[in-house]
Amino acid sequence: TAGQLVGVTMTNLGPGRDKLLMRGLSDGAFTGRARSTVGTYLDDVPINYNAPNPDLRLVDVARVETVRGPQGALYGSGALSGVYRIVTNKPDFADFSAAAAVSASDTHGGSPSYEAEGSTNLPILDGRGAIRAAGYYELLGGYLDNVDLRLSDVDKTSRTGGRLAVGLQTSDNWRLDISGAYQRLNSQDSQYTTVGAGRNRRTNSVRESHDNDFGELAVSLHGHLPWADISSATAFVRHDFDSQYDANALTGTAAFATAFQLTTADQVVYLELARISRIVQDITISSSGSGPWRWLAGAYASASVERTPSFLMVTSPPLVTGGPPRAVRAYSEDRRDTFQDLAVYGEASLTLAPKWTVSAGARAFHNRLKTRSDIDVEGLLGSRVVANRRSFSGVSPKISLQYETRSGGLVYGLYSEGYRAGGVNSGGFLPVSRLRSTFAPDRLRNFELGAKGRFLDDRLAARAAAYFDLWDNIQSDQYRPNGLAYTANVGDAQIAGLETELAYDLTSGLSVQANVLFAEPRFTRTNPDFIAPSTTQLGVGLPGAPRTAGGLLVRYERPLRGAYTLRLVGQASYIGSSRLTYVENDATKTGSYIEARLSAEIAANHWIAGLFISNPTDASGDTFAYGNPFTFGAPTASDAARVRQVTPQRPRTLGLRLSADF
Repeated sequence: TAGQLVGVTMTNLGPGRDKLLMRGLSDGAFTGRARSTVGTYLDDVPINYNAPNPDLRLVDVARVETVRGPQGALYGSGALSGVYRIVTNKPDFADFSAAAAVSASDTHGGSPSYEAEGSTNLPILDGRGAIRAAGYYELLGGYLDNVDLRLSDVDKTSRTGGRLAVGLQTSDNWRLDISGAYQRLNSQDSQYTTVGAGRNRRTNSVRESHDNDFGELAVSLHGHLPWADISSATAFVRHDFDSQYDANALTGTAAFATAFQLTTADQVVYLELARISRIVQDITISSSGSGPWRWLAGAYASASVERTPSFLMVTSPPLVTGGPPRAVRAYSEDRRDTFQDLAVYGEASLTLAPKWTVSAGARAFHNRLKTRSDIDVEGLLGSRVVANRRSFSGVSPKISLQYETRSGGLVYGLYSEGYRAGGVNSGGFLPVSRLRSTFAPDRLRNFELGAKGRFLDDRLAARAAAYFDLWDNIQSDQYRPNGLAYTANVGDAQIAGLETELAYDLTSGLSVQANVLFAEPRFTRTNPDFIAPSTTQLGVGLPGAPRTAGGLLVRYERPLRGAYTLRLVGQASYIGSSRLTYVENDATKTGSYIEARLSAEIAANHWIAGLFISNPTDASGDTFAYGNPFTFGAPTASDAARVRQVTPQRPRTLGLRLSADF
């Protein structure tokens, strides 16, 4: 889980809708046109641009890797605060294997949940090839009730997916892997509640369903030459996601009710869709063998097409009793973005002395963006077209110096940069002002000192890093008062932070892992085009990310009679409070909370049986103070439609899991 990865946090809008963050470097709590600050990879392929995290289920996975801090020199745009990489198990040419697992759980006050997953590996071609497959199904029971619709457990979520990979040893030095991945995720409703409706209850007249479908086809080639290693990754990624919102709050706002001729009897629904197709090619060549010099060079190219239609639908009562309701598309936007990213990059390191190594790298990039949006607003200004082209070029450097201690530890100093390209704002009931028609690139400069090592006869592993970041022209996805999104440059900030990790193995079968993050952001400049400094100030922290977070994992294992083994695991993560928006006096704040899980397993030979309980204290902390862009915010005398939104923790859940491998 994210809580067990130091510096890694995630918003909690819902399955397939969350935003991954690292080191407290948050550009805001919402997802829109700004590219993600974390580069998300499935093996060697970047799978995310400005979309929410696809929330792939970790089935038949070897490990999850994180690289913290800006990684623009090697990974390019979108790795502003780090890289999150899922590494899958590859086809094994030597042995047949299979595994399966099922689980069932019950949530207090909610519906039951079920999971099933399986994987298999089959060698072929006399040990020079293999086929590996994995599949899964998950039904996550709901636990929220809709008071207005008189429905219980409305937030049910289903997730189905799998992977298929074929590996071929084409020669002694070359390996080819062809793989495909697919996941379909559907949530029948949102998971936020409205304050005043009661615990785990919400008042909506429309079900707010959400879909997130992901697919990938990848071809990887790895080879070894006498003087270098070569790696090539080619992939096609398709990512579709849709959201539906209750927009009835517009009927209570005089300006919009008049403009669209809305009445309180009308039902207003907002739908936003995204269809993203992306082709990626990345090739690297790196030195092999020993010697004082090590180097890597690469070339990268990607092209994407993003279609994002959105609609505001108004359904009015029938004109005559028994007649059909009247449906009108009051607002529509059909937007198409094409984006191209070309880059060359490299890194070289030199061992200056037996214990000292210096390395430097850089990435030269060129981005091109073309945007066209056809907008139609019923009863206001009619139709309009927004068309724009933008291009961005630059160089992102990195340099480090590291020293290896006598005991095998490491001390290092690092300077690195991250960047994101700019973009175009188009949508809205009214035309976008000239100052907000585009948003500029942003850049993050990172100064870091760190150390890691092993102590106490290698039973204690420790790592710590202190960093100071300068973030210029921060891009942030925001919402207008009418509920429609735009992207702004909010200003500059500096962030000081400290992250630590400890892992201690006791000889008695007990092991403990702990991590903690402290981040102290402070704005040094505000953009007057985003918010007027004379009327209100930006807060000291960055919205969407806590300034303090940590995790604790305790494992205990001991043999029992025969071939049985007992395993006990307890884990907890603490997420500090944070604001939803940049305004300091905004009442929409997320409180601090603790997530916990306990499990007990009995393992014997090829099977495992276990019980688990999550949220054992049945806490209901606020994990995310947002759910609907048309109604979020604190109630005010001028706008009674604004309501306080809270996303509670899933209530206490008790479950049973059985797994076997062959």
